Amino acid sequence: MDAEVDGEDHKARPRRRVAVEEGARDDRVRQRNVARILKAATTLFSRKGFEGTRIVEIAEAAGLPKANVYYYFSSKEEVYDAVIKHLIDEWDAALAHISADAEPREALESYVRAKLEHARRHGEESRLFAGEIIGGARFLSRRDRSHMREVTRDHARVIESWIAAGKIKPVDPRHLLIMLWAVTQFYADFEILACDALEQSRLRRADFDKAAETIVSTLLGSLMPD
Repeated sequence: MDAEVDGEDHKARPRRRVAVEEGARDDRVRQRNVARILKAATTLFSRKGFEGTRIVEIAEAAGLPKANVYYYFSSKEEVYDAVIKHLIDEWDAALAHISADAEPREALESYVRAKLEHARRHGEESRLFAGEIIGGARFLSRRDRSHMREVTRDHARVIESWIAAGKIKPVDPRHLLIMLWAVTQFYADFEILACDALEQSRLRRADFDKAAETIVSTLLGSLMPD
């Protein structure tokens, strides 16, 4: 009896292994296709807006049949939400540097550098978001707006704790967060103007490094106690 059970288990093991391998392969295919769809959607949404972009265009830009897009996403709205969520997740990761147990200058400098690195690598995402806001945030979900308010509130409290501890000079924490977000965002949203100001055709990594140094030495330097 035991031998029969063991024999059945022995025969089942290759089938289970094949199933696991097929599942892993399917996951890789899914991740690759979803990444292609979101990359294509980000480009199109940033250039044409939500209303001006069609699913068939996203599929063509991703090099996939339209049916594949609908296989992974039920609607254009769901694709758009996924693009926005990825962007917000990246910004959240940058804000994670601002924590109560961190030293203010190091924390804020890390935030500035992380935000500028995102602007350098994912400018289209940032411009998509800028276009959404300029258009009245009509397609930005209540969930996302509520999340951003909560995150801002939490990090404003961190800055308030630094002020109370005498680690930085008194400053309005929310306006400070707005200022740091805006000055780093400029290099993505208004890249052409930044290039004109620097009198060059494109922004290089060295330009983002110099921007970080300038922001840190001026804005953040003024916050440190004498």
